[in-house]
Amino acid sequence: MKKQQILITTYHPKYAEQTVAMWRDSKEQAIGKKELHSVESHLYFLNHILPEEFQIYLVLIDEKVVGMIAYNEGEISQLYIHIRYQGLGIGELLLDQAKAHSTGGLTLHTFEVNKNAQRFYEKHGFKIIGRGNENEENLPDITYEWLRK
Repeated sequence: MKKQQILITTYHPKYAEQTVAMWRDSKEQAIGKKELHSVESHLYFLNHILPEEFQIYLVLIDEKVVGMIAYNEGEISQLYIHIRYQGLGIGELLLDQAKAHSTGGLTLHTFEVNKNAQRFYEKHGFKIIGRGNENEENLPDITYEWLRK
């Protein structure tokens, strides 16, 4: 069996459909709810809204999107890993990239029902700084912060 090549690359719209499909599947599995937005509006968000404030990177294995992150110097907006590729270190690669490009701290939100995400972020040095439910899904969420030591 050949070793799979993992590539972290800047987002390109040619990967839009794959990215949105992976993102939706991962999120639905994590929170146990169907995505509220249509695929079309999700594609628009990815291609036109998200890039205004965030850098977007993909993880590709053999040209297949298996992960994505959107971040800026102080915040991670999105971090999703393909369901079949979770637990392999891909999220850590993306998180390390965001940390390296931060101004020394990052905040992010995750849903309270997403216990895997909570374990992941806490394992990687994030601390809870708030709780609420100001999101479209109207689910309780947690605000995390990471500070460079």
